[in-house]
Amino acid sequence: MAAAAELQGKYQKLAQEYSKLRAQNQVLKKGVVDEQANSASLKEQLKMKDQSLRKLQQEMDSLTFRNQQLAKRVELLQDELALSEARGKKNKKSAESSSQLTQEQKSVFSEDLQKKIEENERLHILFFEADEQHKRLEAELRTRLEVLEADAAQHQAVVDSLTRKYTDTIEKLQNDKAKLEIKSQTLEREAKDCRLRTEECQQQLKNLQAALGSRLEESLCIINEKVPFNDTRSNRYNALNVPLHNRRYQLKLRDLAGQALAFVQELVAALLNFHTYTEQKVQIFPIDSATDTISPLNQKFSQYLHENASYVRPLEEGMLHLFESITEDTVTVLETSVKLKAFSEHLASYLCFLRKILPYQLKSLEEECESSLCTAALRARNMELHRDMKRLTAVFEKLHTYISLLVLPSTKPEGLLRTNYNLVFTNIATSLHGFHDILKDISKHYSQKATLEQDVPTATQKLITTNDCILSSVVALTNGVGKIASFFSNNLDHFTASLSYGPKGGTEFISPVSAECMLQYKKKAVAYMKSLKKVQQSLEKIAKLEQEKEHWMLEAQLAKIKLEKENQKLKNSLSGHLSETIQDRSVLPNVAEQKKETTEKSPREPIKSTSLAPDVESREDLIKNHYMARIAELTSHLQLADSKSVHFHAECRALAKRLSLAEKSKESLTEELKLASQNISRLQDELMTTKRSYEDQLSMMSDHLCSMNETLTKQREEIDTLKMTSKGNSKKNKNR
Repeated sequence: MAAAAELQGKYQKLAQEYSKLRAQNQVLKKGVVDEQANSASLKEQLKMKDQSLRKLQQEMDSLTFRNQQLAKRVELLQDELALSEARGKKNKKSAESSSQLTQEQKSVFSEDLQKKIEENERLHILFFEADEQHKRLEAELRTRLEVLEADAAQHQAVVDSLTRKYTDTIEKLQNDKAKLEIKSQTLEREAKDCRLRTEECQQQLKNLQAALGSRLEESLCIINEKVPFNDTRSNRYNALNVPLHNRRYQLKLRDLAGQALAFVQELVAALLNFHTYTEQKVQIFPIDSATDTISPLNQKFSQYLHENASYVRPLEEGMLHLFESITEDTVTVLETSVKLKAFSEHLASYLCFLRKILPYQLKSLEEECESSLCTAALRARNMELHRDMKRLTAVFEKLHTYISLLVLPSTKPEGLLRTNYNLVFTNIATSLHGFHDILKDISKHYSQKATLEQDVPTATQKLITTNDCILSSVVALTNGVGKIASFFSNNLDHFTASLSYGPKGGTEFISPVSAECMLQYKKKAVAYMKSLKKVQQSLEKIAKLEQEKEHWMLEAQLAKIKLEKENQKLKNSLSGHLSETIQDRSVLPNVAEQKKETTEKSPREPIKSTSLAPDVESREDLIKNHYMARIAELTSHLQLADSKSVHFHAECRALAKRLSLAEKSKESLTEELKLASQNISRLQDELMTTKRSYEDQLSMMSDHLCSMNETLTKQREEIDTLKMTSKGNSKKNKNR
């Protein structure tokens, strides 16, 4: 019910959010419509501007025509002036007074003409500037209009896509809601069934608690009265008891041991490759052994490296033996982990090998630094590897120390207290992580060293290939150790809990001998339990055989009774048949006396033999048929019982399968419910994000519309100014 109420609340929230989004969608549609109206008004304003531009163009054309007329008039005046000047030269003397008058008129005309020309030029300039400005404004307005139309189309497409998306999501949510309602109803029914079952189980639990309490009191009384010795009170004796066998822990521990074996195998392969390729590197750099003799130090170092397999491979064998010693039937604790000692010894031998080759490896790096081919950068990388190799040997020493401490409970239990197990495991995990860090540093420094060695003038392809092989082995070693470190850290709690438990009521095993005795007792207990199971099975078989014996004895008695009845019936039928034959015998002598007396005996004997033989055969056939029918009836009953048992067995298997499928479906339904809740939360997040995106888009659109309004007002002001200037110019021209 709580899940259904929670789902109902979630759907109410989703419905509220959907209504909000619908309102926001209406607002967006209104904004888009307003923007379309604004674009239409802008188009109309553009048309008005085009019309005003045409009017201005017509006025400009009239002005140009007027200017042309004025220019023609000026030309006529100039021609007349030239004629008057020519005439004035002829009549200088006679017309001095008239020449003075023409000079004054000429000066007036020239000044007027100059003003006209200047004003015409100024009007031409203003007209050209106004025309250019109008063209520029028209182009800007057209581009802005195109951008606004594209934005409007884009916004409309976004709105359409969002509406489609939200309709799809709403349909999907409605379908999910219907499915979840159905599931919630089924879950409610199951919950009711579970409540009834829990009530029944609680009642059974109360009854069992009461019964167990009474039995506990009885058993305590019996123990107090009858048991003379309790070995759990003494740790010395309790250590010999078999601890509770936790099969789950054993299977988990065997699985972990298998994973550890795989990781150790990877580690061994990487170590073998690393030592082998290091040996090849020593043979070819800084001096190639194929062309010249290498130094005695490198010869000794190469000889020691050649022996690496005899020290590395036993690690894998020791881990394999440890894995094989952990089985489902054993009790694996540190006190019984005898094979861990062999692995520790193999690790100690490998540590001795590392200590033996470490001085030669360090001296080899120093000798390489002293070579003439070694640059300053290469020398620095060699010194870094010099320090890394020391750290590598030190971390192996730490690991060997902690693993040897884990061996002590199976050899010298007083050497390591149980309270320190957790500390040892934690230190092993820390050392493994340090081992991983050191190998990462080695990989980094060696990759830099390999890059620098490629630039050496005497670098060969063999050296480059060997460096690549060493680098790949170091990378594999780093990855393997990283896996081991993470594996050990992730299972640290399980190691601490499963490897440190003991007998019930005790704190620890006293000694490895007691642990070994415990395992022997456990084996004997297992064998005893197996023998008890065999005895139980044999007793069950005997009981079944007794039941079958009684059954067949009853069947035999019934068959005997039926046989007696059949024999009685046969006797009765035979007695009736004999009486008939006797009557026939009494008739036959009378007939024989009439014919011949000599033939009196002859017909009697054949009649007797021919009448008795068929009777015996018919009786045997009747008995045989009766028993065959009884056997057929019993076999049919047996087959029917077998078929019923097979059918019942099939029904039981089908019911078991249905039960398992129902449990699986229940688990899948719970998973689907979780996924549905996750989907609902995800959809809520998506709705919030889309809501925010809508709000951002609305704010952007409002800002864009404000900027458009500002630009339109500016353009209107500019157009008004242009109109005013054009009107002023037209008035001036008219006045002129």
